[in-house]
Amino acid sequence: MGSRAPSTTKTASASLELTPDVLVCGGGLAGAMAAVAAARQGAQVLLVERYGFLGGNATGGAVAQFNSWQTSSGRPVIAGLAREVVERLRAYGAAGEHQVFVMSTGHTMDRIEYAPEVLKLVLDDLILEAGVQPLLHANVLDVEVTDGRLHTVRVLTKSGVLSLRPRVLVDTTGDIDVLHRAGARFLDLEEGDQLQPATMMFRFGPIDYARFDALGPADLKTLARRGYEDGELARAALHAARDPYSSDAWFNISRLGIDATDVTALSRAEIEGRRQAWRAAGYLRRAVPGCEAGRLQAFATQVGIRETRRVHGDHVLTAEELSQPTVFDDGIAAGAYPIDIHPASGGELIYTPLGPDHAYQIPYRSLLPRDLRNTLVAGRGISATHAALAAIRVMTISMAVGQAAGVAAALACAADGEVRAVEAGPLRRLLLDQGAVLA
Repeated sequence: MGSRAPSTTKTASASLELTPDVLVCGGGLAGAMAAVAAARQGAQVLLVERYGFLGGNATGGAVAQFNSWQTSSGRPVIAGLAREVVERLRAYGAAGEHQVFVMSTGHTMDRIEYAPEVLKLVLDDLILEAGVQPLLHANVLDVEVTDGRLHTVRVLTKSGVLSLRPRVLVDTTGDIDVLHRAGARFLDLEEGDQLQPATMMFRFGPIDYARFDALGPADLKTLARRGYEDGELARAALHAARDPYSSDAWFNISRLGIDATDVTALSRAEIEGRRQAWRAAGYLRRAVPGCEAGRLQAFATQVGIRETRRVHGDHVLTAEELSQPTVFDDGIAAGAYPIDIHPASGGELIYTPLGPDHAYQIPYRSLLPRDLRNTLVAGRGISATHAALAAIRVMTISMAVGQAAGVAAALACAADGEVRAVEAGPLRRLLLDQGAVLA
């Protein structure tokens, strides 16, 4: 079901004002899924994105694979809109088959590799078919909040400053920039914790996959450790996702320990990330079987950010709740990705695998920022501890949470935007009807 376009009016100062039911700020995967889900529920939806395309880390960051669709025993935990994204990618010939592989740590992981550029087309198709109004090349300037209600978000565009007055806001900016400007509370890092580092993905090829794929986990671990100790790799990993259209692969082997909300640090990281990628490409050519004929083909548009702000919500999801796992009456998404912490420095990972059929839930209350009445969060900025975020930050789970946030936002419109008026039972039933997995 499509939705109507948000209505427009002129303010006294003659600036354009848009009044959508639901405003989604941030067009990454969580934001795109939230926008589509809300529009399919009949809401008037406006989607604001700073780039000229959607997808966030999945496209601009060129992560190039969707991890952890199932438990290690094979039980699906991600479906719904996320599954539809993959089906549409395959219709374009731009996604591989679901596969299970052995990591250099010796643990297994499942994934679907895809072409980041074609994902841009898929997301375009989804939002336009749903009736979402996209507002690309738009950056948030400031917000107005009264009595816990967000009334106005002002954005800077090529057409000037626009005033957006939604009934419900969904912040999917990753860094939770809108709610930061709204004065929301955020969670602090606990003593000893550091923000997970960023990564500059890069495309390298051609690769002789017959030889590269013949490398076992022990071989990859030895090669990665050698490259790290020689200073050519920023972390001890040779993790790659194959490009479906070529003999190239996207490599995830850089490490940039920064606070990505600091513009100076972020600027330095973009430059250093490209330097790390160049050195890594040289090591691949010299030392890794199957990569001798390869060249660095492309950098990602942006560094991929794992962690910045985490909102302080009605419920703070913990690693212990994931590990038990805790069953929530308001569970709106499930996941099975392990606790996977990339330290800010050093070459290794802190990797805590789960049991063979272990899955966990994410509660609706972790999407509700404290002290704000008509706002939701989805993506990596939801209310979770540093360790819990290390599991739930991945793109499959972000899509599932984004879908839930969009449906909830549409339901909240019937209660004048009050997100706490949304009852868990009806929300969960709608998600299940849409093919989502909640446990």
